[in-house]
Parts: sequence; structure tokens; C-alpha cells
Amino acid sequence: MLNILWPVFIIISILYAIATQNVDNLGNGIFDYSKKAVDLSITFLGTMCLWTGIIEIIKQTSLINKLKKFLKPIMKILFPKLNSKDKEYEEISMNIIANFLGIGNAATPLGIKAMKSMQENNDKKDTLNDNMVMFIVLNTASIQIIPTTVIAIRNSLNSQNPTKIIVPVWIATMVAAATGILLTKILLKIYKR
Repeated sequence: MLNILWPVFIIISILYAIATQNVDNLGNGIFDYSKKAVDLSITFLGTMCLWTGIIEIIKQTSLINKLKKFLKPIMKILFPKLNSKDKEYEEISMNIIANFLGIGNAATPLGIKAMKSMQENNDKKDTLNDNMVMFIVLNTASIQIIPTTVIAIRNSLNSQNPTKIIVPVWIATMVAAATGILLTKILLKIYKR
């Protein structure tokens, strides 16, 4: 779908620039925003490297066990069929921690590993099990304590106060996560009948 939409948007933009005699602005915009895109990518790369490194350090220390203990009551509610000694339990925990820190880019590889592990233990290979469904919902509507990606974007755009959005992000992500979890629990019970 995007393979169709992007070329259409580009063609419409070029035709509009020609029709309104703004071809110079179009050319300048292409080069200016290409530079900004590269700058933003470098900012993201640095942020992602930092937090991915922190996640790797956490995995290598005893801190992972402390964080897993902290998450244990939450994990019991969200994933009642999952054993705390399972490989996917640790992978899901690490993914949740990465999402808490607002580093979705670093959480993605952890999420893929967790889904692969859950799929290996899935009896019906062509159907998602309850744990997989809940995990997808948690990734889509994750609570972010430190929204590092948004802060990095605001910082790269020279925001006066890039961290000003923290409290609204807390509220929005908590409401989204609570709604997603509640609806998932309800729908899983309805469709188990």
C-alpha cells in the first residue's frame, strides 16, 4: 500500500509545485529536509546505541533478576500460563523494560525473540496463543516512563523544553495500556467459549 501512496504523494507535490510556480521551494525543501532526516537518524542511532547497550548490561548483571522480581506480579496477571523459568518469560520481561524506558527500537529485537520463543511452544502454529496476543497488545500500547524517542525528536527540532511531554506521555500510555489489557482479557474470555 505504501508503495502506491508515496509515489502518488510525490507526484501530486511536484505537480502542485509546478502549478503554483514554487519549483524553487520544492527543490530547497527536498535538500533541507533530506539533511534534517539524516540529522534525526544520527540522533536516533546514538540514542538507540546507548539504550541497547544499557539493556545488554542489564542482561549480563544480577539487575535482570531484580527487575524480573519487580515485574513478577504484573507478569502473573498478564501471562498467567507462563512459567517464570521459561526463556520467553525473560525475553518478555526485557521487552517490557525496554518499552518502559521508551526505547521501542531496542525493544523490537527483544520482542521478535520473545515471539519466536512463544511460537516454538505454541501447539497451534497457525494461531496465536493467549500469551502472544497479550504480548502484541503490550507492545502496541506500552507504558513509557522515559519517552526517549520523542524526547530525541523534540531535541533534534530545537525544542525549548524537550522533556515537557513526559507527564502527558505517562497519562496517554497508561490509559492505552490499561484499555488494551482490559479489552484483551475480556475478548480472550469471550472467544474461549
